Parts: sequence; C-alpha cells; structure tokens
Amino acid sequence: MALKLLAVLMALLLARGVPTLAHLRGFAWLKPWLRALGTSPAGAILAVLLPAAAVAGAGYVLRWHWLGLLWLAFSLATLLWTLGPRELEGDLEELLNASEGPARAAALDNFAADSDGAPIWTAGSVVGAGVNAALRRRYTPVFWFFLVGPGGALLYRLARLGADASVHSASLTPQAQAALRRLSAALEWPAAMLMVLSMALVSNFDAVLGSLRAWHEQAGRSWLGLDPAFLPAIAVAGVNADVEAGDGYAVDTTDVAGELEDLAHLLNRVLLVWLVLAALLVLGGWMA
Repeated sequence: MALKLLAVLMALLLARGVPTLAHLRGFAWLKPWLRALGTSPAGAILAVLLPAAAVAGAGYVLRWHWLGLLWLAFSLATLLWTLGPRELEGDLEELLNASEGPARAAALDNFAADSDGAPIWTAGSVVGAGVNAALRRRYTPVFWFFLVGPGGALLYRLARLGADASVHSASLTPQAQAALRRLSAALEWPAAMLMVLSMALVSNFDAVLGSLRAWHEQAGRSWLGLDPAFLPAIAVAGVNADVEAGDGYAVDTTDVAGELEDLAHLLNRVLLVWLVLAALLVLGGWMA
C-alpha cells in the first residue's frame, strides 16, 4: 500500500504539474482491438479484461524485483496513462475564464466531455457535469488502483472508453456497448459511494446523506443498482449546503462560477480524505 500511495501522489503531481503528459494518453489501438473481439457482449468484456490482466500480471512480476522500484515506475506510467484523458483543473480554469458565446460553449464541451448528456450554463447542471468528470477522470481509476493495482485502473479506463459512443465504440454492436456501459458503471459505483461518504465528512453531513437517501427512495431506484447516477444530485446538495451555510466560496446557489469554485474545493477535500485514509492504512500495516 505504501508504494501505491507513493505512485498516486507522484501521478497526481505530474498530471497537474506537467500538462503535456496528457498527449501520451493514446488508445488508438483500442478501436481495432474491440472490432476484432467485441462482436458480442462477452467478447467486448473479454477485450477489456485481457489487456488489464496482462498489465496486472506484469505488475505482479515486477513487484518482487529491485525492492519494488520497477513496480513503482510501471505503476506510475500506467496510472498516468489511465487518468484523464483531460485534466479537470485545466478544463475548469478554461471554463471560468471563457467569455460568453462560442468560447464558453467550447469550454463547457471540454469540461463535460465525460458527463452524460450536454449540460447547460446553470449551477446545478455544471456542478453535476463536473463531479461526473471528476469521478471518471480521476477518482475511479485511483480507487481501483488502490484496490487492485495498475490492472484495475486500466480495466476501468478501457471499459469507460468502450462504453463511450463518441470514442471507441462505433464498431461495437449495441449489445456489446451496453455490456461495457454496465461494466463501467459497476466499476464507478463503489468509487462514487466513497466520494459521497467523503463529501459527508468534509461538507454538510446531513445534506449529503439526506440527498443520497432521497435519491434512492424515488420510484425505480435501488441501493443495489450499481448505478452512480446519484452522484451529481449529491454534489449539488453538498455545494449548495456549503453556500447556504456561508462555508463556501460563493454567496448565491445560482452563481455558476462561484459554485464551480466551491465544487473544485470540495473535490480537493475529498481527495485529501482518500489520501489520508490510504496513509492511515499504510501506518496501520507498519504498526502491525
């Protein structure tokens, strides 16, 4: 776990400090690979499992050489590859600085590239798109990296790319694409739940958990649905509660720019909770 925590810290610092690394996140090979294997739902699942299993196997072999330094370098490269594909902070800054009109529309498209549907310039819509982007660009890969290792992070990224109709799934059948969409949603669900629990700790506890309960109590929704669609509503509730309590960086829950800044700080606090939890697990392992 100590090496995993070090790899995550290094990857996050490099991704933020060296934006040009984003150009190395290429998956051009995935489309022909999916075309060859993804002729059925089972084939599509196998197409993303095989590369992930190969990376997991390589990581297992490297872990026992050179005191884990080879594993650290390999895991760092894999994690940098699977984060993104764009940096959320850069897209957020671009959106906040964009003037109205085509510039704002283009910035909003980049910011919400990982969200479901096209957001509009309202606080709730943009905050929801932002938290979805954070879940898919950063938190889910980091969650599965901590839990499984580099193979877990790659599995999620490949499933997410395969589920995205605008990227790599054009050659898939609707059934195969639906299978990858269900897989990526199932992989996102535990990370989203951990994000919600972290938001409850660093934001308004009652507002966050109350919103989570209210969302699942609506007709047709289940706690066991493995669907992370609840996350935007919970993020909006948490940000609005901070604003209304005077703890946020905005004074009006309809102020889009202010709510986006609040969301950015909320997500940073969530990340800090994750890193502190990982550090405590490391310390617990050493003490044991």
